[in-house]
Amino acid sequence: MTEFADNAHRAASAMRPLFPATPLQMNIHLSERYGAEIWLKREDLSPVRSYKIRGAFNAISKRVAEGQTQFACASAGNHAQGVAYACQHFGVHGVIFMPVTTPRQKIDKTRIFGGTAIDIELVGDYFDDTLAAAQRYCTEASATFLSPFDDADVIEGQSTVAVELLEQLEGPPDMVILPVGGGGLSSGMKRYFEVCGVQVDLRLVEPCGARSLAKALETGAPQTLSKVDNFVDGAAVARIGARPFEILRDVPPDHVLGAPEDRICHTMLEMLNVEGIVLEPAGALAVDVLDTLRDSITGKRVVCVTSGGNFDFERLPEVKERSLRYAGLKKYFILRLPQRPGALKEFLGFLGPDDDIARFEYLKKSARNFGSVLIGIETKDAGAFEQLFARLDAAGFPFRDITEDALLAEFLI
Repeated sequence: MTEFADNAHRAASAMRPLFPATPLQMNIHLSERYGAEIWLKREDLSPVRSYKIRGAFNAISKRVAEGQTQFACASAGNHAQGVAYACQHFGVHGVIFMPVTTPRQKIDKTRIFGGTAIDIELVGDYFDDTLAAAQRYCTEASATFLSPFDDADVIEGQSTVAVELLEQLEGPPDMVILPVGGGGLSSGMKRYFEVCGVQVDLRLVEPCGARSLAKALETGAPQTLSKVDNFVDGAAVARIGARPFEILRDVPPDHVLGAPEDRICHTMLEMLNVEGIVLEPAGALAVDVLDTLRDSITGKRVVCVTSGGNFDFERLPEVKERSLRYAGLKKYFILRLPQRPGALKEFLGFLGPDDDIARFEYLKKSARNFGSVLIGIETKDAGAFEQLFARLDAAGFPFRDITEDALLAEFLI
């Protein structure tokens, strides 16, 4: 066994006084749907409800052994909580830098995990400003900066997910599906499997709005994305880590999958409603691509790493909205409504028995002949929209479907 594997085993053993191995559970619902043996590695059930505690624990434990007692990180999410928890455990001091816009729930949870061992500094509207402040602090206070993924000890700590997985499962799985953000988890697990000679088919999943690994594989080096959709905040990273990419650079590009944000919402709601499992958007990535991989996984043993469950339920209305849009059960359109008596009643007559008006707003209140109306319709059958739009066309009611128009949706919906 190589030095990396030995270190990964030692790290996993060192974590046991802090928390037990996260469960590996066979999921009957998913197994029956896909004709496969689907297992979930439940990182959402760690003490901080994500795998980030592993990398933070391993990195801090090594620095503490070297005599370091001052730490800092920049994070608005799971890494902050992992660092806070580890600082409390080791009795060292950490300063957690978070953007000013960080939701209060995340700040409070970080403070609970860190207690008196940490201070929280709210700096900057954007993460780049927060990161710069954390790095300045480290220079001024001679503190150690803890990267969420671009750090050898963090990568080693995340690899303990693979250590546990192989110990919990009789024989290696045929496939392991992993989420990818900065690459700490995926690179750590990939390296552990390789150095141990374990033959396993890896599939890596990024949110479609932040495909930094796919871009790096395309160009041969990490690139900074010009635009990132932050909805999947636990994996929406503009640039894959340099160290993780050195391990991931030989991954076949077609093994790196993109998950649409609206579809992720659909997966999150299904896991909540059917299985009672609360997943954050990044935590649902691995499960989300099972349907895409249906032909590749039939009859096989597959492990999906559910990487986190820190979901703020204040976001639930947005998740439900996006899920309905993905399923084709909710649409928004702008209707040119004639300004004459009976026109509105005529429009209402076009609706089917299961069509519900969820939004109705006049956009132009001073028009003489026509008024533009923003309308949101929710229904029980996606096919109902084809019938509704056909009736509108036949009656000469002009309309424009803006459901997938990101620019208009941002301003109007």
